[in-house]
Amino acid sequence: MVFVKLAVLASGAGTNLQAVIDGCRSGEIPAEVALVLSDRPTAGALQRASAAGIPTHVVRPREFDDRTACDAAISTACAEAGAGLVVLAGFMRLLGPAFLGRWAGRCINVHPSLLPAFPGIDAPAQALAYGVRLTGCTVHFVDEGADTGPIILQDVVPVEPDDNAEALHRRIQAVEWRLLPEAIRLFAAGRLRVRGRRVEIG
Repeated sequence: MVFVKLAVLASGAGTNLQAVIDGCRSGEIPAEVALVLSDRPTAGALQRASAAGIPTHVVRPREFDDRTACDAAISTACAEAGAGLVVLAGFMRLLGPAFLGRWAGRCINVHPSLLPAFPGIDAPAQALAYGVRLTGCTVHFVDEGADTGPIILQDVVPVEPDDNAEALHRRIQAVEWRLLPEAIRLFAAGRLRVRGRRVEIG
């Protein structure tokens, strides 16, 4: 088992970040959150990180000439924190080829659907609108597409007859809080091998 430093990128409240922090501190995950970075200065994730004594960094996209420059700043911040794995935990920006080339095989994302169904934003609402009976969450390696990278872990969440998007999302989040730490633990253990579209767990 390898001890891994994590850079967690988040745009929102940071509930998945909290699950990762808790897993690291309990010893469940052999890792340390070395940096929490956000594109939103008011993100709750930054407050969670500060409360836990974790360094934070804000990259404001509008302050850069283009996406490539913004991505470079994010990549540099992750590298300077000593990150061995970048974790996207509700980070609402697509990262470009230069970033993903540098972090290939070392960048994962958690998404609130059973990919490839319902990629992008508002996945629980998409699931309800489509009328599916089952949805769930996915942890996957990040590639240049929108939620298209090789799948590491998935789990199912039933859609209840009286669900709205908020209620469904809350139940999906409870599964995300379990799956994301587990995926990080598997990465740290060196148990993940990507073979084309498949991720083999050894």
